[in-house]
Amino acid sequence: MKASLDAGAERVGLADTVGYADPLAVTMLFESVLRIAGDRLACGHFHDTRGLGLANVFAAWKTGITGFDASLAGIGGCPHAPGASGNVATEDVAYLFASMGVATGIDLERMLALRAQVAGWLDGEVLHGTVWRAGLPKTLVERPATTG
Repeated sequence: MKASLDAGAERVGLADTVGYADPLAVTMLFESVLRIAGDRLACGHFHDTRGLGLANVFAAWKTGITGFDASLAGIGGCPHAPGASGNVATEDVAYLFASMGVATGIDLERMLALRAQVAGWLDGEVLHGTVWRAGLPKTLVERPATTG
């Protein structure tokens, strides 16, 4: 990480592309790298291979990270890690933050409608994520996006 920054990288991210990480490891790693990279540590990238993707997003967020890679329906994967599932699903990450009152600027209802379209376009493909199954709770109050 330090070598990348010393070589001129303006921003860096940390990735768990095979889904081995757990929230404690994420917290420890992100805190360690933040001491080196500061605000140049821009994002986290997590897969949900072992069901800890959202927990890892939350752990990184608690260290101060506010940018995350995700993909609609968790599409994607790692060709070097047989059995690894896709990325954390954007709709699940957006719901996580919305449920905590953190504004994302994402319209969850429209995102879930798009996910339904994608499921039709990719009929027969394995898609990931969980929010689409249960839908949004009637008690969810989405916060509007804020500008900094």
